[in-house]
Amino acid sequence: MADPTDKISKDAPTNPRGIPYAPFVDKVEDYVASRAEVEGTLRSFQEMISKYQFMEVNNQRRAAGLKDKIPDIEKTLETVRFLQRQKPDSDPLETTFELNDTLYAKAEVPPTEEVYLWLGANVMLSYPISEAETLLESKLKTAQVSLANCEEDLDFLREQITTMEVATARVYNWDVVQRRKEKTAGGDLREDVEKEPNG
Repeated sequence: MADPTDKISKDAPTNPRGIPYAPFVDKVEDYVASRAEVEGTLRSFQEMISKYQFMEVNNQRRAAGLKDKIPDIEKTLETVRFLQRQKPDSDPLETTFELNDTLYAKAEVPPTEEVYLWLGANVMLSYPISEAETLLESKLKTAQVSLANCEEDLDFLREQITTMEVATARVYNWDVVQRRKEKTAGGDLREDVEKEPNG
């Protein structure tokens, strides 16, 4: 019989981000022709479960990172919008700003037409306020879409793991039934031999 993982090939249906659907085992005989193939099939199914679990852990990490990142982007965007509303002839704004998680500094911020944004990897760039707002809005939207995709993928992966666990149980149970049938058939043969009259 064919390797069950062959069912998940490049042509197999996937979700929008390319994660393949788990094969649903309706008839075990489609995957296992004899008891000799059970162990390999179960190993293949367990390998597929492990792959889905690996993807699930990666998506959980990614979602956690996005959940941390989105409030920072929103806070920065709110600050840029506040600076944009300041009138050119208004007094400087006295504020405290965060240097790191536990360290803040006081500053006077005069009305300005540009802001400096951290882009990551120790890179900071100057942007006109309107461009900074546009950039932050697009980053926020991208992060929100990515988070929604992660959460959708997590639900999808949980479903696929459950499908594979059910498939594993079906193949295992089929093997147990086949063993019982063989045992019963072996017992019937012994009874027939015992019942034959001695000649």
